Amino acid sequence: MHTSSTRFRRTRTLAAGLLVGLTLLTCLTGCGKSESSSSATKSSTLQVVTSINQWQSLAVDLGGDQARVDTILSNTSTDAHDYEPTTADIARISRADLVIVNGAGIDDWAAKAAETGQARLVDISKASGHKAGDNPHLWFSSQSRRAAAKAVYETYRQLRPGRGTDFDKAYQDWQGRQARLDDLIAKARKQTQGRHYAATESAAYYLCHDLGMEDLTPEGYLRAAANESEPSPEDLVAFRHLLASSQLDMLMLNTQEVNRTSKDLAIEARKAHVPVFEVSEQRPDKYRNLEDWISALVQQVPGAKA
Repeated sequence: MHTSSTRFRRTRTLAAGLLVGLTLLTCLTGCGKSESSSSATKSSTLQVVTSINQWQSLAVDLGGDQARVDTILSNTSTDAHDYEPTTADIARISRADLVIVNGAGIDDWAAKAAETGQARLVDISKASGHKAGDNPHLWFSSQSRRAAAKAVYETYRQLRPGRGTDFDKAYQDWQGRQARLDDLIAKARKQTQGRHYAATESAAYYLCHDLGMEDLTPEGYLRAAANESEPSPEDLVAFRHLLASSQLDMLMLNTQEVNRTSKDLAIEARKAHVPVFEVSEQRPDKYRNLEDWISALVQQVPGAKA
């Protein structure tokens, strides 16, 4: 199986205006603070900001009525990799008590903006043992979801020690939902273990890994997709041969990274009677939380009869 570190070596740069905005906001937020306003903040509802909507429901479920959660990227058509935050976005992050970022290179802009305020920062990639260059789609990983929940829960308790019982109950409830999802994945894995897939872009790599599936995507194509460059003719020939080889049990199509090449590969897959598994990077609005969404995806994976 290909290692995820070779797939996602993306370099993201922030616009020059962001640095100016950060400097201005640091001054405005720092100079405008008073002892009384700081005390008021400590006794009020926690102001929480998540960079992307994948982690919003986790922050809401673990915070209950003790947290007001705001999400910067809630639009499922927006690519977090290339997002350039507005001055308003930076201000929201600067005023927060807690900022939750995915990390692993997907939302460096949010972590940078968090430096302008007094917020505690939870970096899910660090909490789950990942780093820049790893596959950043951590919400699809059972291990990363558990690490994220633990980190957010512990931070909530530290920020509001007097409400520990409330946070304990919310965390126990979340663990129950995740345990049910883990059971669903384990049942599906009995059907999907050892099955082969290829991907137009490795959004659901961790989900397929949890299901015991093996990625056969041609290495050259993977490198091109990770670097957001056009695959070479040789890479495309290799991919088409793979689709026609009867080795694949499905093609995974990232619906948020659709282009002419991925559309053509999906057409080729259907012609070869290879099922196409469509998945987005961000949680669709119709699912209340991350666990509901992943549960639905598990049951949609071709060959998974959980």
